[in-house]
Amino acid sequence: MPKKFNALLDAMDTFLRTPATVTEGRCHVRDAVDMKRIMITVMIALCPALFFGWWNVGYQHFLSMGYAPTVLGAAWYGFLKWLPLVIVTYVSGLGVEVLFSQIRKEEVAEGFFVTGFIIPMIMPPDVPLWIVALATAFAVLFGKEVFGGTGYNFLNPALLARAFVFFAYPSVISGDKVWISAGADAVTGATPLALVMNGHPEALPSTWELFLGTIPGCIGETCKIAILIGAAILLFTQVADWRIMLTVVAGGYATALICNLAGLCPAAAHQQLLMGGFLFGAVFMATDPVTAAHTRTGKYIYGLLIGVLAILIRTLNKGYPEGMMLAILLMNIFAPLIDYCVIQTNVKRRRRVKT
Repeated sequence: MPKKFNALLDAMDTFLRTPATVTEGRCHVRDAVDMKRIMITVMIALCPALFFGWWNVGYQHFLSMGYAPTVLGAAWYGFLKWLPLVIVTYVSGLGVEVLFSQIRKEEVAEGFFVTGFIIPMIMPPDVPLWIVALATAFAVLFGKEVFGGTGYNFLNPALLARAFVFFAYPSVISGDKVWISAGADAVTGATPLALVMNGHPEALPSTWELFLGTIPGCIGETCKIAILIGAAILLFTQVADWRIMLTVVAGGYATALICNLAGLCPAAAHQQLLMGGFLFGAVFMATDPVTAAHTRTGKYIYGLLIGVLAILIRTLNKGYPEGMMLAILLMNIFAPLIDYCVIQTNVKRRRRVKT
């Protein structure tokens, strides 16, 4: 193959194998953990939510049609809905990455493998494939590559893809008909957040149903048990920081409790944490090591503000019931400022101690 395709060949060669290159120089840290292993760990942590999502997509579809599906039948239906989404995501996203790697004469970074895995999980099952391709290419191009590629982006690319779809094509990612794949016209697919926004809190599923995830929603965000299993994997392997996860949940719960007591939202505080993509965002999105705050104190502030903003957007903005996406993207922008303020505060404190 021509030399101009070296970036593509290298990406294919090192996808499942350890690269032969080693760090050069006299002084460097030897560690078995590299970007590939981190990305694979995150993908493994995502699998429980993905597997349940396959089953739930099929379950919601057959339920709307009046059938009682088998476990394998529902899971197979959901898998067939997910497969084209993930193929289109990887083809369009990696196409942009390979192109820029060739232009820069650099290796293809593994960062997009997780991004391409997450994007189909935060989309409705019947979203048009061309929209997914356009959103993915936009997110990789304008959210990452124009800033220098993996490690230099300040916005989460997966969330940027979802934001692109929401603002450019809102009809395919909002409303009551998009969350159940090929559902019957007479059956509503309203999510719990939509029920609260439309003033029907009495129709909310039980807490157990919200926790289990047998409700309409994106492919990967409904089952909180699966998300918590993923969180345990990320924390055990130290891939994600517990400070961000904890403060996102604490900030969201405290804000939801205040809003509930003030009469701004009829849903209970614990229900807010179990609705929509709050927990999925707290575990897999807010903890992104590139776009999150890096200082220890900054992580507490960053996570706390995400939780607070997510609930405030849900409660105060009736036109946008799911606030987690905007909350994380907004705090991605402010994360460098948070780190800067924390560092400057530490510098000033040390100067006072010396004097």
